[in-house]
Amino acid sequence: MLSKPRKRTPHRVAVVAPSPVSMFNLAIPELLFAKVEVGGAPGYEVTVCTPEPGPVATTGGLDLHVGRGLDVLDGADTVLVAGTGERYAPDPRTVAAVRAAAAAGRRIASICSGAFVLAEAGLLDGRSATTYWELAEELRDRYPALDLQGDVLYVQDGQVLTSSGYAAGIDMCLHMIRTDYGAAVANQVARLALVAPVRPGGQTQFTQTPLPPERGTACADTRGWAMRNLDKPLTLTDLARHAGVSVRTLTRRFHAESGVSPLQWLLHQRIERAKELLETTGLPMDQVARASGLGTADSLRAHLVRRTGLTPSAYRAQFTRLASGAAPGASSLA
Repeated sequence: MLSKPRKRTPHRVAVVAPSPVSMFNLAIPELLFAKVEVGGAPGYEVTVCTPEPGPVATTGGLDLHVGRGLDVLDGADTVLVAGTGERYAPDPRTVAAVRAAAAAGRRIASICSGAFVLAEAGLLDGRSATTYWELAEELRDRYPALDLQGDVLYVQDGQVLTSSGYAAGIDMCLHMIRTDYGAAVANQVARLALVAPVRPGGQTQFTQTPLPPERGTACADTRGWAMRNLDKPLTLTDLARHAGVSVRTLTRRFHAESGVSPLQWLLHQRIERAKELLETTGLPMDQVARASGLGTADSLRAHLVRRTGLTPSAYRAQFTRLASGAAPGASSLA
């Protein structure tokens, strides 16, 4: 007689809400972990808790009702501390409970300023850690024993994970899902939650450098001409000749209209063109580099890593819009 398959026990996540808590941080674990199903059963069980059950203040000025206390941590597999507006004196009950959970072998994580709670508990001493970039120097100054990685999305050092602020908490939770249940499940959750593809933790927090809005039209024709000729080795002299002005006048007008120099604008457009080609074609890297005016595959790699934190092949793997098996050079925009 065949035995029935054992029922999978959901991975238990205790989300600690330190007062005043960030509502956005608090929503991320429930949003993502609740979408995980494995074999038709929930992959996670998420419980929010706080030192004093009842109303908990938020950084937005509202109160949330949290009905569970810190005893939830005793049965958790993962403990995640949400960001808080009170970094200087975290509740000692929370600090002690998180320290005890770590000692019991639980996985410990934090989003944004939740890292201050982990640091106060001594869990970041000698470990690599991060937090929101505006708080990075403060965290380093207050807890010099940690190894601050101030410009990454998230860091895992052993059983402890820390993330930067805002959407980086999503990246960290997807990383945990990928660790627990594999890449296919994590990618499915990302699709269901309508969030960006999974980004590596080492990707810079400054993942995009948008240009300021244009404020004039005197150079509009020249900008349009340059966009049609990005694959050419354009110089300042070329741009000035097209505009019918001196290099000095072009530079002054261009900066007044675009907020950047002509060459900064040109480099930005070339990188954006390269990204589009990586997403929508199967062209080899040297052809992408030439078509976008970046010259060589090495130059493409250097600029893309500096701008996005990803190599061209990694960028293509994450953001491709090509159907599987599409022919090289095919484009979904055709």
